[in-house]
Amino acid sequence: MQETTTVSFHTLGCKLNYAESAQLQQQFTADGCSIVEFDSPADVVVVNTCTVTEQANTECRKIVRRALRTSPNAKVIVTGCYAQLKPEEILEIPGVSAVVGTADKMRISELLFAATPGSINSSQLELNGGNAVKPLSTSTRFTGATSADAETRTRTFFKLQDGCDYTCTFCTIPQARGPARAILFADIAPAMEKLALQGVPEVVLTGVNVGEYLGENGERFVDVVRLINSMQLPFRVRISSIEPNTLTKEVIDEVAASDVFVPHVHVPLQSGSAEILKNMRRRYNPQMYRNTVDMVHAAMPQAGFGIDVIVGFPGETDALFEETVQFLNSIQFSYLHVFTYSERDNTPAAAMSDVVPVHVRRERTRRLRAISDVARNRFALSNLGTIRNVIPEQFIARYNAWSGYTENYVKVLVPLPENSTLKNVDVELLSIEGEYVLCRVVE
Repeated sequence: MQETTTVSFHTLGCKLNYAESAQLQQQFTADGCSIVEFDSPADVVVVNTCTVTEQANTECRKIVRRALRTSPNAKVIVTGCYAQLKPEEILEIPGVSAVVGTADKMRISELLFAATPGSINSSQLELNGGNAVKPLSTSTRFTGATSADAETRTRTFFKLQDGCDYTCTFCTIPQARGPARAILFADIAPAMEKLALQGVPEVVLTGVNVGEYLGENGERFVDVVRLINSMQLPFRVRISSIEPNTLTKEVIDEVAASDVFVPHVHVPLQSGSAEILKNMRRRYNPQMYRNTVDMVHAAMPQAGFGIDVIVGFPGETDALFEETVQFLNSIQFSYLHVFTYSERDNTPAAAMSDVVPVHVRRERTRRLRAISDVARNRFALSNLGTIRNVIPEQFIARYNAWSGYTENYVKVLVPLPENSTLKNVDVELLSIEGEYVLCRVVE
């Protein structure tokens, strides 16, 4: 075994990718390797990619080249959704050693050290021969992953589900990750108990389409929420992005009554136009989405409510875009994630007519981000004077305070010393300072 083999990682995209990268790091460590920071010299570099937008693809190419500048002799292995969908593009980047598809993503260490653990020369990936591609089939087997946030080390992402059976016309994720599948329901409670023993302060349930969770005996996502509620866990639980058609009243009521789940949801909208939603093949219309918003706020009046929106989808005329603006102005939410539509190969949307000019897409993105800024500020103001719980995440020297998020997702500054080891703290929200809300610690 080459105990000095060093491995670095760079992860792009969703929280699911971060959870899987952490799982891969654990596997490399078990094989006797040493994990180093990405910009440090390394023998092996693993780049875990995303392909939600064209910008994600461009960023991936930059990261690969950056890795090669730091470690010109490294074995560079590219995996993830971009690797699954565009292996030929990646292999054109000089210095890339192998492309591994999503079916084998969680086996990279095993493949790399196939014959003798730690011996790169024994690799099934045939790295010594130059470029190689591990067969790019998508997986139908669920592989679990759990990780701490790579930046803050305060938030743990728990992979509940993978893959998607939806047919949204703009999305490549089903092609990249395969059909929907999930962790066994019987494995959830032991996993939660293990996290409790580790002392983590927050767990985020993540997946490609968590609301479509389906257990081995027909259990649904609401059953997962009920199970976790029944366990009296010592950490708080947050639901990652969940589709509006799966955020049912049952789920909302369970979260609202919970001492474990936080009052925060992130629910993709994509468009406020019924016509555009139909062309996207989304499984709801604006009125159905409005009903979901109303149910959430009826059950949890101070809940944080985040929204994804795509602008510039083919056929989005000025009038249809204004429908989105008007719809957003008519509902209660706390922030937006705005995505500028980009054509993805092998998707129905890429072949649609009435393409929106790029400069128009960018202007619409700017407008919605301005609306998001107003909503975020309005939500922060509505929380002033309330007592909230915060997990300190990162010390900000210029403020001499820790940044973090309340349970309902207000970004705050907590006046604690840099050497503080508190995992969570109760605070009163006092005033707004730029992107933050200033607080005082409640004794």
